[in-house]
Amino acid sequence: MPLPSTQAPDTSGTPTIHAVFAPIKEDMACVDQAIHAHLASEVALINTIGGYIVAGGGKRLRPALLLLVAQALGFRGGQQHVMAAVVELIHTATLLHDDVVDESSMRRGRETSNALFGNSASVLVGDFLYSRAFQMMVSVGNMRILDILADATNVIAEGEVLQLLNMHDPEVDDQRYLQVIRFKTAKLFEAAARIGAVLAGATAQTQEQMALAGRSFGTAFQLIDDLLDYNGNSAELGKNIGDDLREGKPTLPLIIAMRQGTAAQRSLLENAIRQGDTTALDDVMDIVQSCGAMEAVRQAAQEELRVAEQALRPLLASPARQALLDLCAYSLGRTV
Repeated sequence: MPLPSTQAPDTSGTPTIHAVFAPIKEDMACVDQAIHAHLASEVALINTIGGYIVAGGGKRLRPALLLLVAQALGFRGGQQHVMAAVVELIHTATLLHDDVVDESSMRRGRETSNALFGNSASVLVGDFLYSRAFQMMVSVGNMRILDILADATNVIAEGEVLQLLNMHDPEVDDQRYLQVIRFKTAKLFEAAARIGAVLAGATAQTQEQMALAGRSFGTAFQLIDDLLDYNGNSAELGKNIGDDLREGKPTLPLIIAMRQGTAAQRSLLENAIRQGDTTALDDVMDIVQSCGAMEAVRQAAQEELRVAEQALRPLLASPARQALLDLCAYSLGRTV
């Protein structure tokens, strides 16, 4: 991963997410209104499940990224609220499908929709959210944005399949792992940032810079997320620690630990990945934390955030630009 010559994100006095969102507080309220308005269906179960997962909270980082980029580039229209809602609905649909595929039982401190309502209902409501998001996109009438999001949803689906192919495979290397998170997670961040620039009528070069910032930020966010699965707290994270291992996901902490650990440690980790064995979770966590893997993952995230920062710095000084830079610091320093 590239390491441009710019100052590393400052993690001292890490900004809170509420402080980062301050310039778009009113916009975020409008986005929430748009989400709830477009969730409405004549089918009661759709309203129940859709309302349940949306009410479950979440950081709303993807719509916030779109809003902040649009504001930083001078956009003052109203379409950004609908498009930010679209991005969040697409993200919500992926969560519904992810939880079914991963057989997850807890997200954001609550039972997952599949655990509560069943797999079939969760998958179908996820499909409804996807289709409703595309209805909203068409209503805006911007073919460039429709193209961006159509491409993003296709790449996300490819990422899901790539991750499935990597499951329980201890031979997955850094490149294969990074391809999955670029597709599965970073792509929607990239699309959100690019759409903010498109709405603002930015030049093609600026659109590419914002897309790069979004992609790098999204990659870093997932790296930290994977790190927290081995040193976080279940109560704070709102999910079960060790879920990645249970699902047989060879994430970067494990990949690095297998490379840097002893032969015996590598054997234990390989077996845990193949079997999805969480009975050895304490031993796995000890290995990951003792062999330098945690710091290596954090450094990789920091390098990605340096790329994002460099892409954002040409923006004119404004509260929105500062919030975007603060978002990088928040991402690196977060514990949830």
